[in-house]
Amino acid sequence: MAEVTRKALSGVLKTTADLLDLLGQEAFRANAYRGAARSLEALDTDVGLLVESGFAGVSKVGKSIAAELAVYARTGTFEPLEDAASQVPPGVLGLFRVRGLGPKKIRALWDAGIDSLETLREGARDGRVAALKGFGPRSAGTILEAVEFALSAQERQFLSTGLDVSEGLAAWLDGLEPRVAGDARRGLETVRAARVTVTGTAEDVTARLAGRVEDLNPVDPKPLLSGRVDGVPVEIAYAPAEVRGALDLMMGGSTVYREELREAAKTQGFDLGGRGLKRDGTLLPTPTEEDVTRALSLPLRPAEYREPEHDEVWETLPAPEDLVTVADLRGMLHTHSVWSDGAATLPEMVEETMRLGHAYLGTGDHSRAAHYANGLSIERLRAYIREIRELQRAGLPILAGAEVDILEDGSLDYPDEELLGLDYVVTSVHSLFTLDRERQTERLVRAASHPLVTILGHPTGRLLLRRPSYALDLDAVLDTCERSGTVVEINANAYRLDLDWRDALRWRERLTFAINTDAHVPSGLSDTRYGVAIARKAGLTPERVVNTLGQEDFLAFVRRQREGRGQV
Repeated sequence: MAEVTRKALSGVLKTTADLLDLLGQEAFRANAYRGAARSLEALDTDVGLLVESGFAGVSKVGKSIAAELAVYARTGTFEPLEDAASQVPPGVLGLFRVRGLGPKKIRALWDAGIDSLETLREGARDGRVAALKGFGPRSAGTILEAVEFALSAQERQFLSTGLDVSEGLAAWLDGLEPRVAGDARRGLETVRAARVTVTGTAEDVTARLAGRVEDLNPVDPKPLLSGRVDGVPVEIAYAPAEVRGALDLMMGGSTVYREELREAAKTQGFDLGGRGLKRDGTLLPTPTEEDVTRALSLPLRPAEYREPEHDEVWETLPAPEDLVTVADLRGMLHTHSVWSDGAATLPEMVEETMRLGHAYLGTGDHSRAAHYANGLSIERLRAYIREIRELQRAGLPILAGAEVDILEDGSLDYPDEELLGLDYVVTSVHSLFTLDRERQTERLVRAASHPLVTILGHPTGRLLLRRPSYALDLDAVLDTCERSGTVVEINANAYRLDLDWRDALRWRERLTFAINTDAHVPSGLSDTRYGVAIARKAGLTPERVVNTLGQEDFLAFVRRQREGRGQV
C-alpha cells in the first residue's frame, strides 16, 4: 500500500459509517466513526507521527478505532469496512457515487430491486423510482441526471489522487529516472490512470513494485505494465535511455496529440511509438522529447498545452517558464476557520500560510444564509472582524474577507454597510442549483456586478465526478466580470477546480483571476498546486492572478476596484 494519508484515514471511517447506516447496524458505532473522521480532518499533525503514537490524544479516536486505523495504516485493509462491504452487493456500493443519495435512500432503492447504477438509470426512466415512497417524479428526474453523470465519471480519478499515486510510484522507482506522465503531468482536472515513465526494463520495474502494486501485469505489445494502487489504475512505461524521449512524448499527450504526431511522422517516412522513432526499420536515438520533434521538424509543445483546445492557440501562449507557479502566490484568499465550518483558528491558518512560504492569509468564512456551515450572523460577523483587526495590530499578516452567499435574486447575504467593513468580498452560490438557465444567469450577473464584490467564487458550482455545473450562460457572467472588474476564482480544491481551464483559456486576456484554496483545514492550503495546474493549462502568467500581489498591493487593488464603481 502507498503511504497512508489523512484523507484516506478519514475516508475509510466515513465510508464505513455510511455502510453501517445502509445495513441498519450499530448507529452508535457509525456516529463514532464519523466523529473520529472529523477529528482527523481537523488535525495538521504528520500522519506518520499519528500512526506511530497510536493516535494518542486525538479527540474521538478511542482505543478500538485507533487499533483499527493502525492495522489499516500497516496493511491497507480497514477490517470494519471490509466486513460491512462484504454484506453489500458491489452494484449497490456504486450508488453512493450518485449525488443526493445517502444511506437511507440507497436502502430504499436496494429493497426495491435497484442494485446498480445501470438499474437505477432504468428505474428513473421507467417510473419505478418515482413510484417509491420518499422519491416522486421530480426526485426521479434529478436522480436520472445525477446517475448519468456518475456513469460518465466512474472511470476517472481526481487530479490530486492521480498526482499522489504517480508521485508514490516515482518514489518506489527511484534510480530509474521516474517521471510523472499522462493526464497528471498535463494537469487535467481528472485522470484516467496514474502514469509514470522510467528508464529501464520490465524486470527493473517489477523488482521495485512487486508487493506494492496489485495485479501488476504486462500490457503486450506495449512497453507497459499496469496494475492498481489502492484501487487506482496505474501504468508504468519503460524504455532504454536512447529512446526515452519517444516514450515520454507518447505517454505525455492527449490521444489527439499523439495521433497527430504519429501521422506527421508517417507522412515523412517515420514510424513513431512508445518503443521509439524509426526510419526504414532503423531505430533513431531520441533520449529527449525534443530529439523526437527535431527529427520530425516539428515544434515541441509544452505538456500543459497538449490538448485539442490548444491546437490553434498554443504558439501564442506564454512559455512554461513564464506561467504562474505556486511560489508566485503571495496571498491565500478565500479560506475558512472555526468561525464558520473550518477546523482551525485564524492564527493557526496564518501560521500554516507562512510555513508554506506565502505572505498573508485572506479569510473567507461563510455568511448567515449558509446556516448548515455555521454562517456568521451580522453580530458574529462584526466580532469576527474585530478579532482580525486585533490580530493585525499584533502583527499577523491577515485580511478580513468573507464568502458571502448569492441569494436567489442575485442580491448578497449582507447589507452594503456590513460589506464595507471587510477588506475584500468573495461571493458564491451555495443553494438553488436547479434554477433554470435564464434565472441562474441573471442571478450571477447581478452578483458579479455588485460594487463591493471583489471575487466571484467557484463560478459554475461544479463538483468534479459528483455534480456538473448548474445551468447558466457562463460567457454572459464572465462578460459582466470583465466590465465590472470583478476577479474570477479558480477554486484550487481538487473536488472543484472551478473555473474550468478551458473557459479560463478562452477568457485569459480579458479577466483577472484568483487561485484560491477554499481551505477549511490548514493542510488544505497546500491545494494551491492543483489550482496552479489549471491556471497553467489556461496560459496564465502571474500578472493575470490577483493573489500574486503582496498584501498592501492587493488592498490597493480592492480600493481601485471599489473607487471605479463609485464606492469609497
